[in-house]
Amino acid sequence: MRARSGPTVEHRVLAVRLRMLRERAGISLRAAAEALDAHPATVRRIERAETGLDPRQVGELLRCYGVPPTVSEPIMAKLAAANLPGWWHRWRDAMDGWQQDVIGVETSASLVRTWHPALVPELLRTPAYAAALYRTQYPEDTPARRERRVELLRERRRRMGERGAALWALFPAAALRTRVGDRATMDGQRAALAEAMKEQHVTVQVVPLDHPPHPLTGVPPLHILRVPAPEIGDQAVLETPGVRVDIVDDPEAVMAHRIRLDAACAAAPGPGTPLPE
Repeated sequence: MRARSGPTVEHRVLAVRLRMLRERAGISLRAAAEALDAHPATVRRIERAETGLDPRQVGELLRCYGVPPTVSEPIMAKLAAANLPGWWHRWRDAMDGWQQDVIGVETSASLVRTWHPALVPELLRTPAYAAALYRTQYPEDTPARRERRVELLRERRRRMGERGAALWALFPAAALRTRVGDRATMDGQRAALAEAMKEQHVTVQVVPLDHPPHPLTGVPPLHILRVPAPEIGDQAVLETPGVRVDIVDDPEAVMAHRIRLDAACAAAPGPGTPLPE
């Protein structure tokens, strides 16, 4: 099944603004839907960035909310850019549906924090390490599709570096003992980690094998993405491999995950500690 195209951050921002303008005007979902001659679910989908932003509908909603031109004109001007497919759209054939939503936020994030309980975190993986994992995780894939997944990962990392986004990764030393691919693959991954630790925008913390339990011990992969847009709060991504992926944007829930990640990082050896042998 082909993955749908996830919304860009620009799309999400405009969708949130439309919801805020409706609520500020005291207009119900039903009244907004009547202005569009549509079902309330249509307005709800627009406000959740689950559908494209149609200029006619957006213009009608802004009129319904009594929004002045000084506010409505900039919104209308940004519609075209918000509706453009994200750069990752060309890789949608090699993506899971949830990945498009995550990458749609990640591509504008100023900080990505990530924890993995057993493996080198995704954004620090070498192409060889990632390819070896994909052979296990996606046995039904053709070699060509697995290569597309590797290309996408390489492009994500390149774009993060280009815009100077920070990456902060925490994982256990056991990940360096888990053989993914052959010995050369693991040697290359270890060397790449050592080089990444020298980069200005990369922080790597490795929990030693003999370390006591910490707040994320046994917790599935967790990622927290920070986007410098006031309309969008931090997003938490919780993975249960092979089962589901939950994208959490509720501020209280995200804060709870952040507190646990903060505590786990505080308990681990500090950044810059050499990789364990």
